[in-house]
Amino acid sequence: MTQAANYFKSHGNTKARIAATFLVAGGLATTLGVTGALGAEHSHAKSVVISTFKSAKVGTILVDGKTLYTLKPNATACTSTCHQYWIEVLLPKGVTHATAGAGVSAVKLGTVKVAGGLQVTYGGKALFWFFQDKSLGQVKGNVTDTWGKWIDVVLVKPAGKPTTTTTVSGGGGY
Repeated sequence: MTQAANYFKSHGNTKARIAATFLVAGGLATTLGVTGALGAEHSHAKSVVISTFKSAKVGTILVDGKTLYTLKPNATACTSTCHQYWIEVLLPKGVTHATAGAGVSAVKLGTVKVAGGLQVTYGGKALFWFFQDKSLGQVKGNVTDTWGKWIDVVLVKPAGKPTTTTTVSGGGGY
C-alpha cells in the first residue's frame, strides 16, 4: 500500500472507532436515562396519594397509579440492580408525608430514609412499584426473586376466592 492509502485506512478506522464509541455511549446514556426516569415517578408531583383499588381477582389493594408491593427480604439487599425492577415509592423533594386516599388508613402511612429521599411505607413496610405493571389494577409482581418475596398489599381479600397475596391487618404485619 502507498503511504496515502495507509493514512486513510488508519484514520478511517479511528473515525469508525470514534463513531462506535459515541454510539455505545449514547446507548448507555439512553439506558441510564430510562432507568433514572423509572425511579422518578413523582419527580414533578407535589404529593403522593396512596389509595385503594378493588379487584375481583386479588381483592382491595393499595395503589398509587399502579399496584404497590412490599418485600419480605432474604439475605441479598435490594440495591441499584433491584431498583431497576422494583421502583421505590419516593416522596417529591420537600414533601414529608404521603396522603391517604379513599380506603387507606393515614396512621399506617409513614416514611423511611433511603438514598433517593423519603420512601413511603405502609404499616412499617417500604412500598414499591413493579416495572411490569403498566396500568391501574395490574398485579404482575407477586414473585420470589433474588431479593426476596414481593407481595401486593391486600387490604381486603376478594369474597369467596382464595388468594396468594398477603393481607395487611392491624399493625400491617404479615
